[in-house]
Amino acid sequence: MKRIITTHTVRSPKIPGELRLAVAPDIHSSAYADILDTLARCDALLIPGDLVDRHRRDNSLAYRFLREVPEILPVFYSLGNHEVKYRRAGEFLAAVKESKATLLRDESCGFRGIRIGGLSSRKEGPPDTAFLDAFEHEEGFRLLLCHQPEVYRDYVRGRGIDFTVCGHAHGGQIQFFGRGLYAPGQGIFPRLTHGVHDGGKMMISRGMTNAAKPRIPRINNPCELIILELENDEGGSPDGPGGHQTAGGLV
Repeated sequence: MKRIITTHTVRSPKIPGELRLAVAPDIHSSAYADILDTLARCDALLIPGDLVDRHRRDNSLAYRFLREVPEILPVFYSLGNHEVKYRRAGEFLAAVKESKATLLRDESCGFRGIRIGGLSSRKEGPPDTAFLDAFEHEEGFRLLLCHQPEVYRDYVRGRGIDFTVCGHAHGGQIQFFGRGLYAPGQGIFPRLTHGVHDGGKMMISRGMTNAAKPRIPRINNPCELIILELENDEGGSPDGPGGHQTAGGLV
């Protein structure tokens, strides 16, 4: 499967030094060998949910991913809707905890001078707002993994969180004039399907692949791996990140 690489740069005086982070939501237990060379050139991998696919009988590629990829680079992983609805979630999460990946289940950790937090999807009801209350007051540059962009819209926007990466919407599946046709949680003609939003504080990936079911085709909407470049900006505003985005080639 061909995927575009989109590079986005975020600058902030809170960032102590340069970091190159890959962002790969919605892997859905699919093939990943084509991105390994790119990952090897990054400082860490962020997975904002849906490494597993609850519709697949065989999620062996997700288990293999957990064994192999954290040997190449640090992996930070938060839960998406597929993890929380997966019928074998307990077994899978046990494998995550046994792996070298860092599971951020409504918690955060430090990495190379920044704070990385993971907001878990829920089967129903609101996310863990107590975690968000605590995370937005932590010291340093705060980067949040939040699988669902509509959760960002309703619960994260306006908080003191510097930058958030999302997935889930799969780019709206079918794009007409840059607008998606449908996204779960947003319905027909969703507004939050890909790209940078909220004054540069949130970025949505088109996703690494489709879920196994329902099999809705992608039209004018390639799969995507994001390379997030964090840079120090001593002269920038402490109130929010600045940045720019460029579309890259295929992997």
